[in-house]
Amino acid sequence: MKNRKQLSPQQQKELLEVFKTRFDKNINRHKGIEWAKVQAKLEANAEKLWSLNEMENTGGEPDVVGYDKKTDEYIFYDCSAESPNGRRSFCYDSKALESRKEHKPKNNVIDAATAMGVELLNEEQYRSLQQLGKFDTKTSSWIKTPDNIRKLGGAIFADFRYDTIFVYHNGAESYYAGRAFRGSLRV
Repeated sequence: MKNRKQLSPQQQKELLEVFKTRFDKNINRHKGIEWAKVQAKLEANAEKLWSLNEMENTGGEPDVVGYDKKTDEYIFYDCSAESPNGRRSFCYDSKALESRKEHKPKNNVIDAATAMGVELLNEEQYRSLQQLGKFDTKTSSWIKTPDNIRKLGGAIFADFRYDTIFVYHNGAESYYAGRAFRGSLRV
């Protein structure tokens, strides 16, 4: 039986071609990183490639944004100009989803990210992403919320307006057509 979290050889080939094109087009995001080494890592990690495919299929346009020498891992973030379209209109987590009595969203960002095998960007990662371009100028993205805020019923999100990164709060049960989440994956 085929592993659910594995792409066919043809799907892998096509996805790697998409990533190479994006890598070459956006070299400013990963100066000093060689595509051949990234590709070798991806080919050796079928489940991670599956997760990147999930990011791609939901509109995230994942790209390499760094390399961690200590762990020998390449770092991918969703780099779509606006929050990924296929992940919008989600509340923050399952507790928030359960708390809604009516007009429930179709999912929550924590469960969706877990199902995809990715992590939500935290505030520091979101700020580093904004150094690579202008993201979320018309939308916003939920970011990993500190426990003390979440325990009080809140969740945080961020966007880029007026040449400034703004971090805001909402009730975790909130959801909006222009808000999704950005993922991070280490390969």
